[in-house]
Amino acid sequence: MENWTVRRVTTADAGRMRALRLEMLADSPLAFLETLAQAAARPHDSYRQRITHSASGPDTAQFIADPGGPLIGHAGGTIVADEPDCTVVFAVYLTPAYRGGKVLPQLIDAVADWSAAAGRTELMLEVVVGNDRAVRAYEKLGFTDTGVRLPHPTVPALAELQMRRRI
Repeated sequence: MENWTVRRVTTADAGRMRALRLEMLADSPLAFLETLAQAAARPHDSYRQRITHSASGPDTAQFIADPGGPLIGHAGGTIVADEPDCTVVFAVYLTPAYRGGKVLPQLIDAVADWSAAAGRTELMLEVVVGNDRAVRAYEKLGFTDTGVRLPHPTVPALAELQMRRRI
């Protein structure tokens, strides 16, 4: 039985989102654009502002898996200025105990539903080359490797592969 709800964030989630963000960065530092130290130093009000911005509207959204206590998963979506039909999926994270189950598909579906409601028809995401577990998980959800390779935004020795899927 599932003991969580996947939903869009609200301003009231700011404290738990901050805790999840710090967990994300401690667990998977190469997957995100900010360091644990940077996130820990950011004032709580900064988290609240970011969450408030993502809680409504068609341009940026964050979705969480909420069991009623500490959050267990997150996925965001945002627009791409030069690709009006595409949503970039960002900051996907699952607490380790929930990997390989139903949380990831539900989070990606939430982003896809929000994106489709805004008239966008495609999802795009980037995965660090070598993170084969994540690539396989996204392939199971219908994403395909586009062949595009991009420099990692913070670690020059790494690259990211781009994956896309139609909604």
